[in-house]
Amino acid sequence: MRYQKIDPKLFEQNRERLRQRLPPNSLVILNSNDILPTNADGSMLLRQNSDIFYLSGIHQEETILVLFPDAPDEKQREMLFTKETSELIAIWEGDKHTKNSARETSGIQNVHWSNAFSGTLRMLMTQAEHVFLNTNEHARATDRVETRDLRFIRETMRQYPLHDYQRLAPIMAELRIIKSDLEVDLIKKACDITESGFRRVLKFIKPGVKEYEIEAELIHEYLSHGSDGFAYDPIIGSGKNACVLHYLENHNTCEDGQMILMDVASRYANYNSDLTRTVPVNGRFTDRQRSVYEAVLRTMRACNAMLRPGMILKDYQEEVGKLVQSELLELGLITQKDVDDQDSNKPAYKKYFMHGTSHHIGLDVHDVGDNWKPVCEGMVFTIEPGIYIREENFGCRLENNYFVGKDENIDLMATIPVEVEEIEEIMNSN
Repeated sequence: MRYQKIDPKLFEQNRERLRQRLPPNSLVILNSNDILPTNADGSMLLRQNSDIFYLSGIHQEETILVLFPDAPDEKQREMLFTKETSELIAIWEGDKHTKNSARETSGIQNVHWSNAFSGTLRMLMTQAEHVFLNTNEHARATDRVETRDLRFIRETMRQYPLHDYQRLAPIMAELRIIKSDLEVDLIKKACDITESGFRRVLKFIKPGVKEYEIEAELIHEYLSHGSDGFAYDPIIGSGKNACVLHYLENHNTCEDGQMILMDVASRYANYNSDLTRTVPVNGRFTDRQRSVYEAVLRTMRACNAMLRPGMILKDYQEEVGKLVQSELLELGLITQKDVDDQDSNKPAYKKYFMHGTSHHIGLDVHDVGDNWKPVCEGMVFTIEPGIYIREENFGCRLENNYFVGKDENIDLMATIPVEVEEIEEIMNSN
């Protein structure tokens, strides 16, 4: 693995927090994600299931985690089943976890090979009353591909139809939404690597470079610092491309006088960061570009003051809309008549700011969590307001990641340049 060994205390604490939320005589079973195919004999790299990583720290395919806190045999209260390696696998794929390395990584002492799972499962099912199985219940998820979890659920319910089956996802969302100190440290490490990449490209960007060349500079910097890679597909849009919210082609040439929007960040040890910056291709903001940029920056800072414990995200988004509306009026993009005549279901500001402002971040970029519950201390959010002016062929978005603290939020990206003067100074320092 590229990242430094994570203290297994993190995963031990996470399992203990889960145990405290389970009813008596409950059995919990989680599966690794599949390695997905491409074409012919190709396959993608494993992107581990976030929940099994959260509870075990194991990043390997065909891994099964079993928790049975009330098992009569204490050796069956925590079990990890991993893929048994061989000389052939070692030659073609490299090292896999040994039983000892799995113990050291997870803090789980009872490690078995995966081929022992089916027999063990039958024994456990005769003793368990409640069976908690895992699914992806993120509100924006689309299950077009059947996962290993879903196949396991179907087969288990076929073999053992009379058990009381329960949803693990709501409990995991409650656990993962509050970040421990160790988790915040890992997110901060991802943010620090992202900062290195941004500072690098500030000195690289100039008229004539390709958007994909900027992407190449970023991935070079990320990987050289031990990153897992991009946290998500990078958005690097110059000129009018900045107004396409999920622009992924990154194939245009950056031209003099344009702004370039870069929504791109690194992942470290499976934990994600999420940064957006918008800078002038030639290193100098025009008066118009600066006015829009500073409007977005003021909004981001005002959002940080609002996103505090007790706030509901729906109410927060409405307040953000009022901030953006005020800025758009100042910029002359909307008029007071537009505001007076607006449809309450389609406010005038949405012509120029059409997306949400904040989401949870952690093991997933759009991390799990209940957006209808109040913001709490210990959560980590993005704040990413923007203004997109298609008729002027440029857009601006700014985004940092914030830890919600007791007395104030902590900006995990506070050292990443965002002020106009600092950006211009770095871009013109070559």
